Amino acid sequence: MTRVAILWHMHQPYYEDLVTQEHVLPWVRLHALKDYFGMVALLKEFPEVRVTFNLVPSLLVQVEAFAGGRAHDQYLKVGLKPAETLTGEDVVFMLRNFFHAQPERMIHVHPRYAELLELRGHAAGLPGLQAAARRFSVDDLRDLQVWQKLAWIDPIYFALDDRIHRLVERGRQFTEEDKAVLREVELEVLNAVIPAYRERQHAGQIEISTSPFYHPILPLLCDTDVYKRTHPDSPMPRHRFVRPEDAAEQLTRAVACHDRLFGRRPAGLWPSEGSVSDAMIPIAASAGFEWMATDEQILGRTLGVEFTRTANGEVNQPELLYAPFIVTAAGARIACGFRDHVLSDLVGFTYAGWPSEAAADDFVSRLLRAGRRLPSARDAQEPTIFVILDGENAWEHYEGGGRPFLRALYSRLSLNPELRSVTMSEACRPATRMLAGIFPGSWIDSNFYIWIGHEDDRRAWSELAEARDVVDHATDVALAARERAMEEVLIAEGSDWFWWYGDDHSSEHDLEFDDLYRRHLRNVYGLLGRPVPEELFISNISGNLPSRTQKNPTRRIAPVLDGDETSYFEWLGAGLVEADDTAGAMHHTNLQEPVVTFIRFGFDDTRFYVRFDGPRPMAAALAPHTLTLTFLGNPAARLVIRDLQGHPAVSQFSRGSDQRWMPVPGRARVAVGDIIELSVPIEELMPAAATLGFFVTVHDAAGIEVERHPAHRPIEVAPPDARFEALNWSA
Repeated sequence: MTRVAILWHMHQPYYEDLVTQEHVLPWVRLHALKDYFGMVALLKEFPEVRVTFNLVPSLLVQVEAFAGGRAHDQYLKVGLKPAETLTGEDVVFMLRNFFHAQPERMIHVHPRYAELLELRGHAAGLPGLQAAARRFSVDDLRDLQVWQKLAWIDPIYFALDDRIHRLVERGRQFTEEDKAVLREVELEVLNAVIPAYRERQHAGQIEISTSPFYHPILPLLCDTDVYKRTHPDSPMPRHRFVRPEDAAEQLTRAVACHDRLFGRRPAGLWPSEGSVSDAMIPIAASAGFEWMATDEQILGRTLGVEFTRTANGEVNQPELLYAPFIVTAAGARIACGFRDHVLSDLVGFTYAGWPSEAAADDFVSRLLRAGRRLPSARDAQEPTIFVILDGENAWEHYEGGGRPFLRALYSRLSLNPELRSVTMSEACRPATRMLAGIFPGSWIDSNFYIWIGHEDDRRAWSELAEARDVVDHATDVALAARERAMEEVLIAEGSDWFWWYGDDHSSEHDLEFDDLYRRHLRNVYGLLGRPVPEELFISNISGNLPSRTQKNPTRRIAPVLDGDETSYFEWLGAGLVEADDTAGAMHHTNLQEPVVTFIRFGFDDTRFYVRFDGPRPMAAALAPHTLTLTFLGNPAARLVIRDLQGHPAVSQFSRGSDQRWMPVPGRARVAVGDIIELSVPIEELMPAAATLGFFVTVHDAAGIEVERHPAHRPIEVAPPDARFEALNWSA
């Protein structure tokens, strides 16, 4: 008999900005509608099948929040608005974001959804999306609101729920009442997710394991220098991160969350990304974990062997791979299973393109061949094959959301007399083989390159380490503020931020991940009343940023500061940056009309000038807002423009040696009317620098940042020198 231990790993990063309480991306909610519910609900059809689900706490608490109506994301808000009231910004947001689904399996299979995608076309960038928006009627927009969510509803509901069946059958010309029905189903599914797992656990069919609360790479929390084991010559972060106490806290919180939601402490741990090291073994054992799991390559490097496959997929040393071990380190011990890399990846990345029955047959035949190669004597330990992979991401690429494949697989596991499905706790007993320590690495190439090997990663780790130190040293701050700041640090320790840095992984949401990571760290400083390092306002992404058209100054200017365009010529020759539409997508949390649309800038011999234009007179726009220009340099400078009881004023600040912004006397001047015009002496901004770099931010009346221009890199410009006119001369 061959034991088959399948672990479906379910996880999402923590998408909420704790200050604005906005969930930046919708993946928790959308995957909950399909995979998080359907994967466990499907098992009721196969009571003989036993599997393990690894549910990451950062996912579970977000599911709870959405189920209880406490969480919101922009996709949800725009999707629920009456179609007749959608603004131009709403429609652009929809056309940019409401087709984020696997095209062949989730869009093209629904004729109306495919028709709407064709209507949008290949529009990219704000002008293209605005042009596409004019092709959409109110009925088209309402249909898009419905299909963006309907495509994610679990196939079980497609087949069995009359409400969903009627919507799918009609396909178009939906009503606001239809949207309300779909919202009713959405809340029903969200509220069913956690109880469904609890019920299957109580029935004894599944085991539920956990991961560190916010899904950090535990070995790197213990000591980032562990990376040198595999990359001894690699550059390292400027600030080493050594926080084993944070690793322990992430596990302690995970255990408490699991106990609260499922009524028992978890026996097992899937360390984030299968990442292990000797340092995390005693921490996991102290938290009460009896087993953990990682990849076969970690076992191979620990034992000094290489697992290879024959042409038909048989591993060369099955007696090593297909058995649990006991890992010991620093006097602690924990059982460990090692995933069959090939079998797991076949499900995750290959079988999606196969007919479901053929894929299930191939998988089961591989299990049978593997088991038959091991001794069958009465006293021999049964071979145990560990199959571990994501439980949500693969199914978007499968026919029918993966349900035909899973039904075929579970049916064969139920009926085959040579195979017995087991939970991970069952699979790790008895573990008699011993490992004195474990090679440090993850399930990807048995190292940590993905999370610390790139320049972008190292910058992010340095920022994290420095923010963590600030929390330790903020002894003058109220305990509640320190606790909230520490929560932000724990969130920023999650693996997903680092996953998307570098050139090996990319998505349409790289900028959102980068922005949210730095936002969490900025929140640390804000909660503790500490100045935010300017570095945290600049993207950590060193490549593949959206292009920005910046027109540099071509001549000296001498505008009259009166808040109006006195003449066409006064700003002729100034530099120009159009406010990023990406900034609007990320920072206009309510999709309101932007305050700033154009920024012009230039010099005369002694002064620097800036002009702001917006869609409405800036005098009216400024009253509830504050505009801030932050100039990078040494020392850094800041100009704050606000309306004081109907009179515009500009305040000047300089960053002191303690990094705090201190008011300083200055000669900046401002005028506000249809436009905002500002000037400041060059010597007050850049006494020693050759280039001037600056950001523009807009804050609302509550002090919340609602716009940042540019979104990812500062505007950089050099003041004119003696060659300026000659270099920029034109007829």
